[in-house]
Amino acid sequence: MRPFVLSLSITLVLAAPAPTHANPPNPNVLIILADDVGFSDLGCYGGEIRTPNLDTLAAEGLRFTQFYNCARCCPARASLLTGLYPHQAGLGLMTSDRGASFPGAGDQGEAFPGYRGSLNSSCVTIAQVLKTAGYHTAAVGKWHVGDSVPPTTRGFDDFYGFIRGYAVDSWEPRMMVRLPAGRPQRNYAPGEFFATDAITDHALDFIAGMHKDGAPWLLYVAYQAAHFPLQSRPEDMTGYAGLYAQGWDKIRDQRLARQKNIGLLPQDASLTPRSQIPKPVISKRMGSLTADGKNPAWDSLPAERRADLAQRMAVYAGMVTGMDRNIGRLIAELRTSGQLDNTLLLFLSDNGACAEWEPFGFELQPTTDPQPGTGINQGTQALPNQLYQGGELQHMGGPGSRPSYGSGWANASNTPWRMYKHYDHEGGISTPFIVHWPAGIPAKGEFRTQVGHLIDLMATCVDVAGATYPAEIDGAKILPPEGLSLVPAFAGHPLERAFLAWEHEGNRAIREGPWKLVSLAGAPWELYNMDTDRAELHDLAAREPRRVQEMSARWDAWAIRTHVLPRPGDTLKAGRSVD
Repeated sequence: MRPFVLSLSITLVLAAPAPTHANPPNPNVLIILADDVGFSDLGCYGGEIRTPNLDTLAAEGLRFTQFYNCARCCPARASLLTGLYPHQAGLGLMTSDRGASFPGAGDQGEAFPGYRGSLNSSCVTIAQVLKTAGYHTAAVGKWHVGDSVPPTTRGFDDFYGFIRGYAVDSWEPRMMVRLPAGRPQRNYAPGEFFATDAITDHALDFIAGMHKDGAPWLLYVAYQAAHFPLQSRPEDMTGYAGLYAQGWDKIRDQRLARQKNIGLLPQDASLTPRSQIPKPVISKRMGSLTADGKNPAWDSLPAERRADLAQRMAVYAGMVTGMDRNIGRLIAELRTSGQLDNTLLLFLSDNGACAEWEPFGFELQPTTDPQPGTGINQGTQALPNQLYQGGELQHMGGPGSRPSYGSGWANASNTPWRMYKHYDHEGGISTPFIVHWPAGIPAKGEFRTQVGHLIDLMATCVDVAGATYPAEIDGAKILPPEGLSLVPAFAGHPLERAFLAWEHEGNRAIREGPWKLVSLAGAPWELYNMDTDRAELHDLAAREPRRVQEMSARWDAWAIRTHVLPRPGDTLKAGRSVD
């Protein structure tokens, strides 16, 4: 697809609503997106991982307890950037153009507009909108919303990171690119480069440049942490291996206890049973399949496997700690330059923790010829697991090592919820969401229970920036945003919306008030009351058939309207969902 470039021919409508309280004018906006970080990984969300900088932001700001993402990286990024459901923006799946290649799609893939694999001409990014309000804009890190649509064609003045692929080798500088070409960028001595640090280096450079003339700015920091391959500087993962030697069962219990103790979850919150293994075929091949098809009890594993798995989680935790360390660098610069108070900082994760694809994890093959702007895009289902032993354990996560951590630890990362990334149960779509804005939010250290979603970030940024959302660009009609401004919720006021809905790979859900209808791909609907059973343990579908019927009909209508249906090659048909 040809890149769709913002020009001066813009029709503006949907004026931003008046702020609900006296916000300072034109705050800077800093959006920090973590990759595959689970609901409970951060210290301020009950985790044992060292995240002092994020914990401080939470103590000085707000934490949302019911904030949702889109279950996977590409769709989540599309939704965050555009304020639309991902299929509306053209990224209902990944970055391959299934719409054009699938039989019956038509010459231009017009039969499946939700699966084109790239931001389309019916959407606009936060950067494009805020530029019309006088904002400087920059982005760093992972793009992943279309291989042929670089950030600089979508409203960002500067970019450093990778456009193609789902991850990078954190020790390999050649995967990064600086755009526009020829702009200044850092050079690293041999052995000095580490991706999380380099992303922050360039973010700091962009902040310094954007701040020079006093105009407000938008910075989108999309870290690759903690997506596989799991890699960490040794100092960031110090002490974690011994901590995780106690195993995922005890870690889950401890996290839930802390979540209750800090007030994140109610005292009667339940811990879900160990979640099912997502790919039993792979699990059987690797020797990790259990009799009940769920993640194994930690104590059932042999000592050498427990040592390997404890080190995998240690590397993962080190990766998260390294991200937090770098967030501390951003905060320090904003504080020193006098910008922190009037910067709206939003931190969240793109999806739940990654279980790909079974309890023991896997290894990625090295990239032999790295290209600028192109990260890793390998398959993950058929690669063998390496059992690290002896001296190999200490090297795990270092240069040349490319592990993942598997479904057992992903289950712990999502404590106390069910399932993982890819799925629309709470473990797949619940994200930590921290808001920090001293000049605009008087509340400190409070929780917000209002239900929020990635689609709300566009409306929120338009609101606080005093910007106006376009109805048309160069004659192309722009879809209206789907989300709500979160500014009322910042002040403790309710958010009124009809429903939120999800779909990815046939997994689907809809939430209306306290009620959530959810199913795995091809499976019957399950019904839960989120007010009393957010852990999704007591399916009420059989007791509430009328509610299931009504909510599923609304999901069908939503799916047709937002281009979820029809799906290329799927058994889901327009107007009829599997039940």
